[in-house]
Amino acid sequence: MVYLDHAATTPLDPRVAAAMADPDVLLAANPASNHVAGRESARIVERARAAVAALIGARSDEVIFTSGATESDNLAIQGAARYRAHRGRHLVTMRTEHKAVTDTFRALEKQGFEVTWVAPETDGRLSLDALDAALRPDTQLVSVMHVNNETGIIQDVAAIGALCRSRGILYHCDAAQSAGKLELDVEAACIDLTSVSAHKLYGPQGVGALYVADRAGVEVEPLLFGGGQEKRLRPGTLPVRLIAGFGKASALAVAERADDLAHTRGMRKRLWQGIRDLPDLVRNGDDDSYPGIVNVSAAGVEGESLMLGMEPVCVASGSACNSASGESSYVLRAMGRSDVLAQSAIRFSFGRGTSDEDIDVAIERYRWAVAHLRAIAPAA
Repeated sequence: MVYLDHAATTPLDPRVAAAMADPDVLLAANPASNHVAGRESARIVERARAAVAALIGARSDEVIFTSGATESDNLAIQGAARYRAHRGRHLVTMRTEHKAVTDTFRALEKQGFEVTWVAPETDGRLSLDALDAALRPDTQLVSVMHVNNETGIIQDVAAIGALCRSRGILYHCDAAQSAGKLELDVEAACIDLTSVSAHKLYGPQGVGALYVADRAGVEVEPLLFGGGQEKRLRPGTLPVRLIAGFGKASALAVAERADDLAHTRGMRKRLWQGIRDLPDLVRNGDDDSYPGIVNVSAAGVEGESLMLGMEPVCVASGSACNSASGESSYVLRAMGRSDVLAQSAIRFSFGRGTSDEDIDVAIERYRWAVAHLRAIAPAA
């Protein structure tokens, strides 16, 4: 098996697994308990919180642990919209956001909020002029991701943050695909709320975090109730083992980010050079995108069949969170791709453990599968 679906879930780093198997972590108690075991568990949690904060340029007291970026997105968007509803009920986001964001905004629309859905440029990027035109006196929240999970397109989050800050509007950024992979300083970028997830950066599944800036006007209402944990924003017993793994993964990501980025750039170059000469191939992204994701469409081929034809290479046709629907990628259609091209898209994504041999196998299988499917069952 060749795993090239790192944008969905990165493999657990063995060093993270070892940190989670530390005897003190394995014996972790409830960190809210006021006995010696509870206090030691609380220290483990706070060390991890500091590491996660360093990942995005935040302070430890601004990090709230959650079950992952999906919960963090929901808490940030719903919580901020409801808290500021008395000021206005207009919200802004992009058509190319992750389902955890778009579905949350659609839920808010049903609750009486008004959402402006900004379309990207054909290259997938947000026009600041288009965002500026979408803002109104009653706009309370903008949500635009850092790195797109399907295409790897990088948005200028600092420019977006500066525009929102100048208007007194909260800016939420889904950084699940970028945290630990690209530099991100939430304070310098004027970001108020940021979602991250451990399983995107070689950490364990089931744990994430929400950054809530400690400044006037940045408040969210909780979605859950039942305890005082995490500043009462996310009650419930903290999963100490998962949090310890998240902290270790974050520390490794900060220390190895430059090497990881250089490695993924090499993998992208090798892959693209190996397939770029195929006829009627469209790259959904460019060299300025995050290098760990390469999204390509092959005219005359259906993506699901292509993905199956590539086995044992594990790739994705669009986002893993949308793959069960059978629909073509809404992200690519928003970028102006036809249904045929959107249906044919394959996302390769790689990272720390990807080898030259993995890429070479992927090149061979992709070239074969495209030629084979075009010959036997060309898509309409």
